[in-house]
Amino acid sequence: MTKNMKAIGFSILGILLIVIGFVLIKAIHEPQRSMQVLPYVCVGIGCGLFGHHLGKIISSMALKNYPDEVRKIEIEQNDERNLTITNKAKAKAYDKMIYVYGAIILAFGLMQIDLMAIIILVISYLFVIFSGIYYRSKYEKEM
Repeated sequence: MTKNMKAIGFSILGILLIVIGFVLIKAIHEPQRSMQVLPYVCVGIGCGLFGHHLGKIISSMALKNYPDEVRKIEIEQNDERNLTITNKAKAKAYDKMIYVYGAIILAFGLMQIDLMAIIILVISYLFVIFSGIYYRSKYEKEM
């Protein structure tokens, strides 16, 4: 039941973020700088939290009376073949993301987008690259 309580808590947090976002949209008439974006970020994150965790709640309620189905689903999710497929798909997506991210940074640089936006993109790009290097070296030491 703790998983359900956690999902309920995150769903409530999502609803609160949605409400806060809409209140900020209506309350602030002439927003400046980050306040132009903050309400919409709150609404977006709130919708994501609410929808994702509401789905978990509904699926757990639907499967509550079918423990055999729950067991089958858990076995399928933890199956080695499915995990390998998932990891290969993530690796392919990571490889493509590196090139796409680099192209976006280059395009933004050529379009003379605000320097702060480019710096944020470069920092996040380097974070992804360095985390990839870290995990590669970590797994090489383990194996």
